[in-house]
Amino acid sequence: MATPSTAELADPTALARFGKLDVVARLVVEGYMVGQHKSPFKGSSVEFVEHRQYYPGDEIRHIDWRAFGKTGRYYVKEFEEETNLRAYLLVDGSGSMAYGQSTLTKFDYARQLAAALGYLLIGQRDAVGLMTFDTRIRERIDPAASPKNFQRIAETLEQFQAGGETSLAGVFSQIVPLLKRRSLVFILSDFFDSLQPLTQVLKQFRHARHEVILLQILAPEEEDFPFTRPTQFRSLERSRHRILVDPHRLRAVYLEQFRKFEDDLTRVCGNAAVDFHKIGTNEPYQKSLGAYLDARARRKGKGR
Repeated sequence: MATPSTAELADPTALARFGKLDVVARLVVEGYMVGQHKSPFKGSSVEFVEHRQYYPGDEIRHIDWRAFGKTGRYYVKEFEEETNLRAYLLVDGSGSMAYGQSTLTKFDYARQLAAALGYLLIGQRDAVGLMTFDTRIRERIDPAASPKNFQRIAETLEQFQAGGETSLAGVFSQIVPLLKRRSLVFILSDFFDSLQPLTQVLKQFRHARHEVILLQILAPEEEDFPFTRPTQFRSLERSRHRILVDPHRLRAVYLEQFRKFEDDLTRVCGNAAVDFHKIGTNEPYQKSLGAYLDARARRKGKGR
């Protein structure tokens, strides 16, 4: 297999030609880490819990010689293995995610980004699971930290197709009770749905002590509305719904409503105490990986 150039690594549409999701995920993650000159692939670490008195049979390597120097008594350090992260990748397969004009579709971008995140997390020996959804949960893979589980995730994403309507709050209310342990939840969607019920269900995630990261996937045309000629727009969730419009007359109204929606979504995330990142389908996957790793480093620094 040919090795992608730096330019191809930065172009999601070009990367999609390099094979299946597991291959693209590996290229994205390894390409990103080469550029950063560091690796996220660190094994499970341990943290110090307390001292206790030494007893015959304890391992000598755990004796705290500083404590012995101060007290004249033997103490051993007790450690506890840090609990590895449990993460879920929630990928929206509703019809609106099938949009793509100048780039690959939002859905293709979302599933490639999800695969890259899964590869990165399993490389860190974290447990990763997957749920695909539209108006209901379509596929579910429970978290595990094995390469075999990543392969299942990649194959499931490869086979899943976008289509149907959206019910974000409805499907998330089904998902919350299924997460039995505290988890990191990535939600990859365009979030084109009513925001009021979404606010409440995001708070349910947080009430259950889950950490939530919303990754809003948008096509460039959705943000810029560059259309100039009379254009027929078709609903991707209601296939028979079409409308012919004059873009010149519609543009100002559309952009005003779109920006209001984005402001409202940002406010919803702030009120629910969840992280929010907006990502264009023309942006490198590495940008999202970097944002996640930086945020994780900050959280660790704060002891979260």
